[in-house]
Amino acid sequence: MKLQLQIKMNEALYLKNPESSDLGKNILKHSVQLIYKAGFEAFTFKKLAENIGTTEAGIYRYFENKHKLLVYLTAWYWGWLEFQISFQTNNIADPAIRLKKVINLLATAVEDDEQTSYINESLLHQIIITEGSKAYLTKQVGEDNKQQFFKPYKDLCAVVSVIISECSPEYKYPKSLASTIIEMAHFQNFFMNNLPSLTDFGVAKEESEISAFLNDLVFTSLGKG
Repeated sequence: MKLQLQIKMNEALYLKNPESSDLGKNILKHSVQLIYKAGFEAFTFKKLAENIGTTEAGIYRYFENKHKLLVYLTAWYWGWLEFQISFQTNNIADPAIRLKKVINLLATAVEDDEQTSYINESLLHQIIITEGSKAYLTKQVGEDNKQQFFKPYKDLCAVVSVIISECSPEYKYPKSLASTIIEMAHFQNFFMNNLPSLTDFGVAKEESEISAFLNDLVFTSLGKG
């Protein structure tokens, strides 16, 4: 029997819980595939409906618009990643080793998780790199924030900042460093593959080099380089 990982989602993000039906799960599955393939700007509910073999009206019963769907997917990813960090660092006592593990998880590609058959995490990870900031770089970010749409991201940053503080209790900026390394892991990956002159990794294109850079940056900042 396969275990199913259940991530609690903000009910304000959807009109009907997509994880409650086969159609809803198909919406999530094919949304990830289409956004990864064509990009968020070109993605429409009409194209999604055609891909699934349903109607636009059927999709609108689950999500008010494609922005809410993108925020749902990014929030789901942050919740899934927080679980992965907690699970993979649970038995590691040394906070420095835990922090290195976190950095590696942030900087390198993820594998598809068998516990969530309707979400391809490896594709979603690429969407987070290329499209994730569009979830909050909007005019309505304040209103979305009031509805706690970004709580999973904040929770993830909090988990990382706690590990940073455990590693270096005297460090004054653990929250800022946590959000910086999360964002930088994705920006450096994007630059490496699309704007290589902005990185030192454009030739080799190895994610391990991004991980090494972040480790150097973080532990130098913590006075442990």
